[in-house]
Amino acid sequence: MYRSETIVKLIDIWDRYRLGIGRSRAYVPTPTFRTPSEWTTPVRTIALETTEVSGSLAAFDNHELLAEIALDPDGRSAQTLAPGLVRLWQTVGWRPTAVELVAVAVGPGSFTGLRVGVTTAKLLAYAAGAEVLGVDTLEVIANRAPAEVMAVSAAVDAQREQVVVGEFRRAASGVLIPTGPEELLGVDTWLDRVAAGTWITGPALRKWAQRVPEPLHSRTLDPTYWSATAAAVGLLAIRQYSAGRRDDLWKLLPRYSRRAAAEEKWEVKQRIKNGG
Repeated sequence: MYRSETIVKLIDIWDRYRLGIGRSRAYVPTPTFRTPSEWTTPVRTIALETTEVSGSLAAFDNHELLAEIALDPDGRSAQTLAPGLVRLWQTVGWRPTAVELVAVAVGPGSFTGLRVGVTTAKLLAYAAGAEVLGVDTLEVIANRAPAEVMAVSAAVDAQREQVVVGEFRRAASGVLIPTGPEELLGVDTWLDRVAAGTWITGPALRKWAQRVPEPLHSRTLDPTYWSATAAAVGLLAIRQYSAGRRDDLWKLLPRYSRRAAAEEKWEVKQRIKNGG
C-alpha cells in the first residue's frame, strides 16, 4: 500500500502546491537546501508520529503549536498520512515549501508505522529543502510526564511477552533525559526492576496493565500520557535542534522494537548450520 498508492498521493500533494494542478508530473524540481548558517531555531516545523497503528501530525511556528491533527484511528498510517498532511497544511495556511524542519518519531515502535513515518518525513524534507530530525519514541513519551514526576520508566510492546524499556531522570533543565541505553526485557523483569520513586508509562501498559504489581499502581501514569503524540515529537525535536543536534536525511532509519521474526529465524538456522 505505502509503496504505491500513498506515494502517489504524496506526489499529488507536491504537484498541487509546488507545480500547480495543471502542470505535468514529469517535471521534478531540484530542492534548494538551506546552509547551516541560515539555521538557529527552526521557524516552521512539521511533526509526524506514526509509531503505533494510527498516529498524529502537528505544525509549529517556532515553539508555538499551531495545530495538531489525529489520523483516522480506523485506518492505518499508510492510508491516512497523505490526506492528514493536506488537512494540516490547509489548517495552518502553509505551502509545503514553507516547512523548515520535519520532525519524526523513529522508534522503537511498529514495523509498518515506523517505515511509513520515517520515509514520508524524508520525502517531505527532501522536496521542501528542509532539515529532518528523528527523535526517540520512548524519550518523547517520557517527556509527556507531568512536571512533578522526576523519574520515568517507559516501555513499548515488543511482542512475545517482551518490552523495549527506556529509563529517564529529570535534569536541572527540567527535561527528562535517558540514564542509559534502551533494553529489551521480559514484561515481569521490567516491572520487577522499576526503582523506588520511578513512575511507569508507555503503550506497553495497554497490553500488560494487569501484570503491574500492587506497589506500582500508585506510580503508574494516567493512560492519557502513555502514547507519543506529534505535538510532543515536535517539541522534543525543536529543543534538540536548537541545542545543535542534526540528522543526515540519507542515513536516518527507523528503529524497530525488535528484528523481524524472519530475521531471527534465519539467524537461528545459521547458528545451527555453523554448529553454534
